[in-house]
Amino acid sequence: VQLQASGGGLVQAGGYLRLSCAASGDTFTSLLMGWFRQHPGKERERVAVVSWSGSDSYYSDSVEGRFTASRDNARNTIYLQMNNLKPEDTAVYYCVADRSGRVLLGGQPDYWGQGTLVTVSS
Repeated sequence: VQLQASGGGLVQAGGYLRLSCAASGDTFTSLLMGWFRQHPGKERERVAVVSWSGSDSYYSDSVEGRFTASRDNARNTIYLQMNNLKPEDTAVYYCVADRSGRVLLGGQPDYWGQGTLVTVSS
């Protein structure tokens, strides 16, 4: 599975960004899709996971209510709409894909994209 993320950049606090991730190499609807992020000097953390159909999404407490993850199964693409961004959201964001479902239980996903940097200035 290949994952190509885009949409990162520099934004002021309170602003918004939309990340996109195009997937290829497998049946898209067989994959859980989601986003992780990594702050400088810290481990990667789960941000959001979207169910196979896209009907359900799961968020970390730190982004709940501000971020919305979605997927377009016709385009093999997932999105992360990030609103009301805060300086603490500054991180490298990774698109991920998971076949087993363990990412929902706190495990690591099967596939990682290359990462896109989001910088939020105060």
